[in-house]
Amino acid sequence: MGFASRVFVVVIALSVAVIFKQYRNLATPTPAPTINDLDQYWGPGDGKLYKENTAIKPFKIAYTTEVIEKLRSKLNDTPTFSKPLEGVSFEYGFNSNYLQEVLKYWKTDYLDKWSTREKYLNQFPHFKTQIQGLDIHFIHVKPKVSPDTKVFPLLLLHGWPGSVREFYDIIPKLTSKSEDKDFVFEVIVPSLPGYGWSQAAAKQGLSASRITLIMKRLMNRIGHPKFYVQGGDWGSVIGNQIAAFFPDNVLGVHLNMCGAMSQLAILKTIIASFKPSLFIDDRYIDFYYPALPRLKEIVIESGYMHLQATKPDTIGSALVGNPVGLAAYILEKFSTWTNPAYRELPDGGLLKYFTLDSLLDNIMIYYLTDSITTSQRIYLENFGVRELSAGFDRVQTKVPSACAKFKYELMHTIDWALRDIFINLVQTNHFEDGGHFAAMQLPTVLYNDIVEFVKKIQ
Repeated sequence: MGFASRVFVVVIALSVAVIFKQYRNLATPTPAPTINDLDQYWGPGDGKLYKENTAIKPFKIAYTTEVIEKLRSKLNDTPTFSKPLEGVSFEYGFNSNYLQEVLKYWKTDYLDKWSTREKYLNQFPHFKTQIQGLDIHFIHVKPKVSPDTKVFPLLLLHGWPGSVREFYDIIPKLTSKSEDKDFVFEVIVPSLPGYGWSQAAAKQGLSASRITLIMKRLMNRIGHPKFYVQGGDWGSVIGNQIAAFFPDNVLGVHLNMCGAMSQLAILKTIIASFKPSLFIDDRYIDFYYPALPRLKEIVIESGYMHLQATKPDTIGSALVGNPVGLAAYILEKFSTWTNPAYRELPDGGLLKYFTLDSLLDNIMIYYLTDSITTSQRIYLENFGVRELSAGFDRVQTKVPSACAKFKYELMHTIDWALRDIFINLVQTNHFEDGGHFAAMQLPTVLYNDIVEFVKKIQ
């Protein structure tokens, strides 16, 4: 072998060694973090003076006539809207013509029956309890069944710009006996800190990874050291991290926005793009590829995220106490995140799956609690250098896991990449319809997927 040949062989061998070493580095999971400060105080003032009240107190949603009439007066005093461009629906954002229809319904039909809507929101038992300096609100529904019926605790976690309202149609299905299952769920639905009636942190740093401890403590206080978790959006991130950080406490985790964002996951996604049929059932390739249109869609829809991950208080100040801005900002997400094609419809397709009452219920929670600013701070806390450098995207989830993939979700991750994180992925189902707000849009479909998952485990 000549000198040039030997050099070539050495170069190839070294290249292979470097690639293999780099792959091993990428593939090495991050260990679950050790939480040193289990009692980290998130409330206002000096935590040294804090003594936690562990009582669980009933809570009722109740607002005075004055509060509702003040809202009506604001809706009667709306600005002069710029007319949409000719031939434009929701492509530039919320169509101002349709926005005026929504506002008219809100200030008349909806507010005229606020007592009925308030009763609807109170149909489930609500509670509050104090955890790490914060008053945490939650819904707790116990099934009415015979003592011999199997009952599994289930923690349901919402995201932004949703709320506990997302789960109102699925709660009765989960807590009732039916022919499709020989068990029922005891359902706990908390408002995340800073959302709705849950108190916001007064200190910096309450990211998803730290919310996990608050949620775990909530379940333990209720009396459930072991439980199932289901979540979407931030609920998916928090739910997965609860399962990854506290595997002894989680029976299984079901998510409808599964993701893996590690460098290895991105590499696998790129590799699979060259021949998707080797990695994905042909029926579902269009959930993931071609990648460029999906990347373009994420860019189009992620402007809000850049705002909230950098200056949440600025955009929050423009929205708090402003029902017009709040409705436009939030309802636009319920349009395009349900199906991006709805941008081409003059009403944003909002009423294809939702009612104005249900959408306005969610808006009212943000408006009445002045929680839009505090709900958005989780983006800055999660996308900060400290959180991103922690390597949580490489912590493996060892408990049984399931992923429900609704076609019009903002993003999907192929199972080949998911399995690096969800190493016990027992179920993945693809659905040809549905988007980001699955529990509210297709509650029966999501319910069936949860039941199928739990049956496999039990």
